Amino acid sequence: MEATDEERPLLHVQYRDVGSEYTRDGSVDINKQPALKNSTGNWKACFLILGVEFCENMAYFVIARNLITFLTTVLHESKVDAARNVSAWVGACFFTPVVGAFLADTYWGRYWTIVVFLPIYITGILILAVSASLPMFSTFPEHGNVDRAVVYLGLYLAALGNGGIKPCTQSFGADQFDSTDLGELVKKKSFFSWSFFMINASSVLSGTVLVWLQDNVGWGVGCAIPTVLMIISFPVFIAGSRVYRFRKLGFSPLKSLFQVIVAAVRKCHLQLPENKSLPYETSSSSSATDRSRKIQHTNQFRFLDKAAIVLPPSDKMCMKHMNSSWSLCTVTQVEELKMLLRMLPTWASFMTFYTVSGQMTSTFIEQGMVMDNRVGSFAIPPASLTIIDALTVLVLVPIYETISVPLVQRQDKVFSQALHIGIGLALSMIMMVYAALLEMKRLEIVQSSGLADHDVAAPMSILWQTPAYFLHGVAQVFTCISISEFFYDQAPDTMKSLCAALVQLAIASGAYLNTLLLGVISVTTTSGGAPGWIPDNLNEGHLDYFFWMMAAISLINLAMFVNSSMTYRGNTASS
Repeated sequence: MEATDEERPLLHVQYRDVGSEYTRDGSVDINKQPALKNSTGNWKACFLILGVEFCENMAYFVIARNLITFLTTVLHESKVDAARNVSAWVGACFFTPVVGAFLADTYWGRYWTIVVFLPIYITGILILAVSASLPMFSTFPEHGNVDRAVVYLGLYLAALGNGGIKPCTQSFGADQFDSTDLGELVKKKSFFSWSFFMINASSVLSGTVLVWLQDNVGWGVGCAIPTVLMIISFPVFIAGSRVYRFRKLGFSPLKSLFQVIVAAVRKCHLQLPENKSLPYETSSSSSATDRSRKIQHTNQFRFLDKAAIVLPPSDKMCMKHMNSSWSLCTVTQVEELKMLLRMLPTWASFMTFYTVSGQMTSTFIEQGMVMDNRVGSFAIPPASLTIIDALTVLVLVPIYETISVPLVQRQDKVFSQALHIGIGLALSMIMMVYAALLEMKRLEIVQSSGLADHDVAAPMSILWQTPAYFLHGVAQVFTCISISEFFYDQAPDTMKSLCAALVQLAIASGAYLNTLLLGVISVTTTSGGAPGWIPDNLNEGHLDYFFWMMAAISLINLAMFVNSSMTYRGNTASS
């Protein structure tokens, strides 16, 4: 059935409420039999999956938050080398999910990918915990090459394990809900909310208790706690095998995408038929291109439709290749590629959102360092204000879950994922406007106090930064929950994990884009001996200009997202 060209709201989802004792979305149990609704899936399965996600994120945060301190004070690396090595490790943690997602979607499935990579993660963090506890690191720094190799072995084993778990836990959790059942569909939305809650809970716990233990008791002790939790979570996760729901695998999703591109290019000389029923589709779901559901043909990206044209016998193309999978693709294959292409603008919006979010751990902290951080007799470390962000998420997720989900159930068009993402993007823009106004006020106080030429803190309380961190926390609640749900719902059935990995890739890309912007601003604003926007002495610079630039980028990003969401054609697969 052909889709119309009418504009549809973002994420147009078709569902039906069914009362069968079995799921209707093609999921099976551990024995590859149709999954029973009452004995598999739902929250009883998700609690175990969320436990793994909590432990994995705790392990990641406990390493990432204090890694630069460990490298400089324990391994005696220079600040430049340590900063570069930390960036490389964090980048690896957000790029390896692409590998894990490919294996999950193509060969192993999400469950077995977690089972394979979780021991790798445990091995990596166990090596870190043990090596950090050994006295040789601080006693014999001159023999540090072997010690350093052991540490980096542990770090990159952890990064590899992270790559297999991170794209699979959310997708596997969402698999536990039947997308054809209205009641379970609402529960799935709740799952994404509580998944985001658990991530931030682990972040708060790692950034407070575990980091304090690392600094005051020992780095190995701080790593030992998440190690023990991950070791416990492994058999607990496996013990739940009989209650999980599993999705059938097709063949390689990346291979399918490339086949569409190659076939369309091979047939670029052909004219598309006026009769839209002519493009090729298999009549049986048992073919090589087995998928849990076929996808309706759409008129967008028409060039790709040529991949599904059946060649006439008189065509000059060699007959033996005429029906090759690299020359003839199904409509479903073509539409899967179209679905990914339609998601790219939303992916770009999310990448820009995380470029703005990068200010939380960079320029916001630098701004706080030149403000009065004393509250009575207590001095607030500027970096510690980031906990306001995570605490805001922890408080607001239950409220969001209580208010938003029932409203979405009753008025899906108004409280759609597009609206939530748009609200989050708008709040991130307001956050940058506030930061710019705050910096303008700080510079005004510096000028009036005669401190412009001195690298000292302005007589202005650092607590004025708290609204910015709060706004970012609220923006994350709206944006990050909905974006995870968006990439799961709109992903082709054969690419759920891969699209979850795209979320991680957007985070990494946003971080690198932020680094690039800072570098460009540093070069372009310091020409001719000028101090630049962000000099070592911020009292001589104009950090407010940078914040205004980020606010303008956020506004453009919001406008582009609104435009793309107005014309977005959602997942129109038919069962």
